[in-house]
Order: sequence, then structure tokens, then C-alpha cells
Amino acid sequence: MTVIDVHTHMFTTKWLELLKAKGGSYNIQTRPDGQQEIFRGDTPVVIPQKGHFDWELRIRHMDQAKIDVSVVSLTCPNVYWGGEEVSVQAAREANDNVADAQSRYPDRIRWFASLPWEYPQRAVEELERSCARGAVGVMVLANVSGKSLTDPMFEPVWAEIDRRALPVLVHPTDPPGVDLMDMTKFDLSWSVGFMFDTTLAITRMIFEGFFDRYPNMKVIASHGGGTLPYLVGRFEKGDEVELPSRRKMQRKPTDYLRHIYYDSITYNLGALQYLVSVVGAEHVMFGTDWPHWVHDTKGSMANTGALPEAQMHAVRSRNAERVFGF
Repeated sequence: MTVIDVHTHMFTTKWLELLKAKGGSYNIQTRPDGQQEIFRGDTPVVIPQKGHFDWELRIRHMDQAKIDVSVVSLTCPNVYWGGEEVSVQAAREANDNVADAQSRYPDRIRWFASLPWEYPQRAVEELERSCARGAVGVMVLANVSGKSLTDPMFEPVWAEIDRRALPVLVHPTDPPGVDLMDMTKFDLSWSVGFMFDTTLAITRMIFEGFFDRYPNMKVIASHGGGTLPYLVGRFEKGDEVELPSRRKMQRKPTDYLRHIYYDSITYNLGALQYLVSVVGAEHVMFGTDWPHWVHDTKGSMANTGALPEAQMHAVRSRNAERVFGF
């Protein structure tokens, strides 16, 4: 059976060097265990691993795990730093690196483009260039330097993505205010903040009628949708008591939750089963978060393998084949 991993990440050495030189509040600190970690101020963001840079290691890992295709993206903090030219340079560096990897491993690697979202015209240009180089979708962080994804400034980018009917991986980063919410300790910015970031971003999209304006794109909510499935009842009750004059969406919140897609990265079988019960197995795709320190390749294989056979096949490959057109 084919297995397609829709959530896996990369860095490049040049990208990391550029971040160190031009990253502003982003900095590198050493953890107590000796690992180097990227921080935004005093907030931990991500720990670069060898697998982020080494494509041969990635293919060996895929072979061992019996993963046939990986859809790869740059991870946070992506390219939202350094000003316009630096942001464009960082996006081109990341996109060219993974495009070259796809050329070396054409049967194994596909990729999401990273875009300089803060500069919409440049983002549209990079999207066109990336699609010409083979990108099968777009990755965007759940907030772009603190700006909501539904901010009007991003409309030209969303319009082009929708015109191309591309999949979009919405991936969290540390949300604004993590320091005020005391999330900088114990990796709470990851365990709680990341889930909050994705949940808030997608909830805004739903209630602001975003999916009615852009019906063709295929949004994938990372990490099992954060807490979106668990909040389905509150969304429905909130819509029930909303003032009609303020209502922007054309359908019920649950309809939108069943319109978008999710990965299987829940770290827990019960959570995955609940996700499927809310949105349907046809809207969940296999993911591992490899090669992050917190990746869950074994857990993702075990949890999806515990689903009924038809659901397992849908999650591991058939949904991705449909969404990406593989």
C-alpha cells in the first residue's frame, strides 16, 4: 500500500546562515542537552536536526518507515523576517533546494512552496516561479509576523492560490503574546501555543467567510487541526447565538470543518479516532512531522494502522492522491 506523508520539513544551510545574519529577533541558543535551538527572543521555536538538511538520510528514513512519498516544506520561522529582499532570498533558497531534491528523487519528493507573504506582489511572483519548478502547494504559518491570515493585505496571494486550486498547509508557529501568556518555559509555546495558533487561524477563516470567497483551495490544518475538532460544539453554539447582521459565513461551522483537511499527527489514537468521527476519514491525511525532534513516524504508522482498513487506506494515501492529484 502506498503511504504519502503530507507533513515533513526541511532547512538549508544557506537559509540558516541567512537567519543568523538577518533574522532580527530570531537567534540561536544552546539547550541544556547541548542542541542548538532557534528562538524568537526568549521563545523556543525549532531545533534543527540533521534530517532537515540531509536528503539521503531522509530517503533512508522513508525506506525504513515504508513511506513512499513525502511532501516537504520549510518549517517555522519560514521566511517572515529580514525585510523584503531577505525574505524573497530566503524563500527562493528554500524552494530551489527542495525543487532540486525533487529532481534527484522524482518518485519520492514533492513540496510546498514558501512565500514572502508580507510582500504580496513578490509572493505571487514566487508562487508562479515555484509552481513552474514543481511545487504542488503552499505552506503558510498560522500567523505571518503576528498578522492574521485573513488580513486584507494577503488577498492577492490567496486569490492566486485559489485560482490554481492549490493545497495549502497551515502550519503553526509561536502565536503573538506567548511571553505575556508565560508560554516560554517547558516548551508550552509548542504544546499549547502551536495548537492555539492553528485553531485561531482556521476559526477566523471559517467565521469570516474565507472559504466562501476562496472555494477552490484545499486547506490542510496541521497537527490534527489543533483543537478544532474538540471545539465543534462551541462553534455551532456560537453561530446559533450570533447576531444575523454580523454573520459572514454561508454554511454551518461543521460544514467548514468537513470542507478542509487535516493531518494525522495527534500522538494519540483516541484523538485521531475522534478527529475522524468529526470530519470524516476522507478529510484526514498521513503526516509525521519528520525530522523534528518531536516527529512521530512510528506513532503515525501505528495509529493509522489501528483504523478500520478502508479508513487507513484513505488516510495513508487515497486522500492525498485526490487532493494533490498524484
